[in-house]
Amino acid sequence: MFPQRLKSLRLAKKLTQQNMADLLGITRQGYGKYESGQSEPDNETLQKFADFFDVSVDYLLGRTNHLNTQTDDEKEMKEFFNNPELNLFFKEMKESPEEQLEELREIWEVIKKRNKK
Repeated sequence: MFPQRLKSLRLAKKLTQQNMADLLGITRQGYGKYESGQSEPDNETLQKFADFFDVSVDYLLGRTNHLNTQTDDEKEMKEFFNNPELNLFFKEMKESPEEQLEELREIWEVIKKRNKK
């Protein structure tokens, strides 16, 4: 199942085996073995394929027929939390006393009400 799905995803992006090999930093022959079923990728490489093609590892392995198991909300949340500025903000929040967190909640409510007007 994996070899067929890998080839199908590659062709859908109009990429050659050499393109994929270059992206992975391996030889074309090495990549070709994945598509022919002569070799199986390690977990790290499997995740690289899933990330590159924006599909789940389960899809690549044939455990599901859904390309991506993440909902739009989950994708949006992932993008939100991958923002380094927000990560710093949330790290600081986590270490803040409860009084400051409550004050922040109150300020946020004021901002939300202001934007509704």
